Amino acid sequence: MSDYHVKGGNRLSGEVKISGAKNAVLPILAASVITKGENIFTMCPDISDVESMVKILNALGCKVIRDGDTLCVNASYLSECRIPDELMKEMRSSVFLAGSLLARCGEAVISNPGGCRIGERPIDLHIKGLRKMGVHVVHTAETIKLQAENLKGAHISLDYPSVGATENLMLAAMAAEGVTRIENSAREPEIIDLQQYINRCGGCVKGAGTNVIEVIGGKDLKGCEHKIISDRIEAGTYLLMALATEGEILLKETDRRLIAPLISILEQSGYGIGYSKNEIWAKASGSEHVRCHIHTAPYPGFPTDLQPQLTAFLTKAGRGSSVEENIFENRMEYVKQLKKMGADIEISEKKVIINNNNILCGTDVKAEDLRGGAALIIAGLMAEGDTVIRNTKYIKRGYSKLEEKIRLLGGEIRENEK
Repeated sequence: MSDYHVKGGNRLSGEVKISGAKNAVLPILAASVITKGENIFTMCPDISDVESMVKILNALGCKVIRDGDTLCVNASYLSECRIPDELMKEMRSSVFLAGSLLARCGEAVISNPGGCRIGERPIDLHIKGLRKMGVHVVHTAETIKLQAENLKGAHISLDYPSVGATENLMLAAMAAEGVTRIENSAREPEIIDLQQYINRCGGCVKGAGTNVIEVIGGKDLKGCEHKIISDRIEAGTYLLMALATEGEILLKETDRRLIAPLISILEQSGYGIGYSKNEIWAKASGSEHVRCHIHTAPYPGFPTDLQPQLTAFLTKAGRGSSVEENIFENRMEYVKQLKKMGADIEISEKKVIINNNNILCGTDVKAEDLRGGAALIIAGLMAEGDTVIRNTKYIKRGYSKLEEKIRLLGGEIRENEK
C-alpha cells in the first residue's frame, strides 16, 4: 500500500510524451495468443494492468520479455487454457482472453473479471455473441467454462456498443468458419488498432471505426511488429492538469482527433490550443471561464474515462456547468472526495453540477477507481496546501511514469510506501 503526496500551487508547464494506450495494448496482448511466432510490441505503457496481463500470458505458457517500452511475446508455447483465478481478479481486461483462447484452443476457463468498482459491467453481451458462434457455456459458482469444437461465423447484433464485447468477438471470430458480422459494434480508436494488428499478422478484419465489423475466419496468424497507439485518456488528463494550474503544455506522440470533444470544450472556453500531426499545444491565460453541459457517450462522444478529470478541472472555473455520466452508474465516487477539498458541487441523479468556482484546500482523500484517482491528482495540484491520496494501486493501473511526468512539468508529487 502507498499514498501520493501532492503539493498544490505550482504552475505545470513543459512537454510530455504520451504513452501507449492502456485500452489498446491489453486486447492486443490478448490477441497475440492466437499467433504463432514472435510479436514485438512497442510503446507499451509501464502500468500495473500490463504487468497483470504479462503474468497471465506467462501462466498460459507464453514467453514474454520486456525491454523498456517494448514487449516481445511468443505464444507458440501456449500450454494452458485456464486463467488462474487470482490473476483474473486483478483486472477486467483479462476477459479478452476468452475469445483468443477459444480461437487458439477451442476452450477457455475464466472467472468473473476484476478491475475498478465503477458499476455493473456484466459480460452477458460477450457470452450472448459467443453462443451465436457455437460456443457452449457452463456457469459454476466459481468459473465460466467455454467450449467450441468448431466455431462458426455468425451475424451478431450487439444490444449496446460494448468495447469489450466487440473486441472479444473479433478475437473468437479469427478461428470461426466463414464470416462473422458484428453490428452495433463499438467504434473506439483502440478497436481500429486491434484490427490493424490482426491484419498485420495475416488476418482479415474490416470495418473497425464504424458500427459494422466483418471478420473472415480461418486465417493463420503469424507474429509481427506493432506500435501501440497513444493513450487518448492520458493525453486528456495531462492537458486538463496543465490548464487547471494555469500552465502551458506540449503533448507529444498524440493526435487531437482522439480527444476532439475535450479540445472543442477548451477552444470554445478561450484556451489557447494548437496542434500538428502528432502534437497538441495548450496554454491558459488565467481569465478563462468554462460553461459546458457534457454527457458521456460511446466514441465519438465525450469519453467516460475523462469525466472525473473534467469535473475536477471545472471546480476552479466551471461555475454553472454540468457533467452527466451515461456509461457507468458508480463513477461518481470521487465527488465526495472533491467536496472534502472544498468543491461546491453536487450530484443530481446522473449529473455532477458545478455550483460555484472554488479554491480547493489540500486534505486526505481516497481514490476509489483509476480515473477518479486521476481527478484527485488534478485537484491536489490546483489546491492550496498538501493533499494525500490513498489507494494509489488504482491510479497505477493506467498512468505510466506518472510521478516522473508531473515532476518534469514542475509539479510536486511523491509516493510514500506504507
